[in-house]
Parts: sequence; structure tokens; C-alpha cells
Amino acid sequence: MSIIDTMQARLAVLAPSHLDIQDDSASHAGHAGAGSGGHYDVLIVSAAFNGKNRVQRQRLVYQALGDLMQNGIHALAMRTLTPEEI
Repeated sequence: MSIIDTMQARLAVLAPSHLDIQDDSASHAGHAGAGSGGHYDVLIVSAAFNGKNRVQRQRLVYQALGDLMQNGIHALAMRTLTPEEI
């Protein structure tokens, strides 16, 4: 299973109505630490974010991804929206 497939499976706990994961690793080739994991950009839309601020939303994403943040993901850019915000 690829890292993106694993990310999708783990983020499913947030019941996203939309999830887009882009692998930006190629644009960071040669970057210090790039060998320890990939660079990803995530857009996730979920009702689980209702009433939560940006930091709380990001914590939910980090919690869902778990150990991938130490093993597999070097950098993660994320946009976390509620269905009403799209």
C-alpha cells in the first residue's frame, strides 16, 4: 500500500466529504531530510471540523495519521475545511 493510500485510509476516520492528497516530494528532491519521508499537500473537508479552530483541526489530522508523521511523511501542508467553508 502506498503512503497516499495509507493516508487516505487513516483520514477516513474523519469522514471527509472531500479528500485530495498531492505528493509534492519530487519538487523537494535534494532537500535536507527529504530522504526520511515525502512532502504532501492535503485538502480535507469534514464536518468533524465544525466548531474547531485551525490548530484543533490540524491536531485531528495529525492524530489520524499517527506514526506516519515520524515515518513516511517529512512535511505536510494542509487545508482543513468544513463543508460550509467550501
